[in-house]
Amino acid sequence: MRVAYTGWTWLINHKDNYKWEFEQFLKEAADIGYDSVENFAFIMGYFDDDAGEVAGLLEKYGLHMANLYQHFSDDSGADYEKAVAYVDFMKKIKADYLNLQGTMWNDDPQDRPLNKERVLAYAEVSNKIGKLCADNGIKACMHPHANTAIFTEEDIDFYAANTDPNCVYLCMDTAHTLLGGMDPVGAFAKYADRIGYVHLKDVSPVEAVPGRRMSRFVPLGMGVVDFLGVYNTLKAGGFDGVLCVELDRPHVCNYKSALISRQYIHNVLGL
Repeated sequence: MRVAYTGWTWLINHKDNYKWEFEQFLKEAADIGYDSVENFAFIMGYFDDDAGEVAGLLEKYGLHMANLYQHFSDDSGADYEKAVAYVDFMKKIKADYLNLQGTMWNDDPQDRPLNKERVLAYAEVSNKIGKLCADNGIKACMHPHANTAIFTEEDIDFYAANTDPNCVYLCMDTAHTLLGGMDPVGAFAKYADRIGYVHLKDVSPVEAVPGRRMSRFVPLGMGVVDFLGVYNTLKAGGFDGVLCVELDRPHVCNYKSALISRQYIHNVLGL
């Protein structure tokens, strides 16, 4: 399995300096010992759609861009057109996966019942994007995520039942799985046949911001997720893809948080 780190948290400080921050992310990820990276698909705009410049930076630091990440809007047609552009860019930088995520809400209630209409709309465009990706040697993976219409086990089951298993996969996330009321080990076993990509993230028992469950995210080994159990479940299911670490809110700095997680993966999972 390859070990990756996601880099969007490096790109939130200086709007006029994205290229520098992206390269700093690559430099730090390589220094820590990650072999692959992930970022949001809209980094295309930071580089004026110049795939050659991005590919050159990846080569400079000996890294592979495993995945780009597309956020859906409320316009499925526009989402598909964006995917067409993303896939073209991804082929040029040799990326393997396109993550998909539903529109997020920030207002309460955080938990909402299954919205069949919304999930069916996501399933329809996912099938189109999945076929597009498959035709171009890329895997499309839906990321169940808190505060979106695809989050709980019921949501995931309904989405999976309405998407083509041959071209639409799941990006299961250890933290969002737990926040969604599932046992991560059990969930990874249940969806083993649909998992195309993995996010590793730990969860503290305590909310750093009261009432905001995603403020519980912490570096690997500092929370309650059974990563060894998840890893053994993935191996038993024949998974041999990418384990990508993500941390939305670094508690010290990006480098330190990424280092803690990489050391944990090496010491506990042996990777």
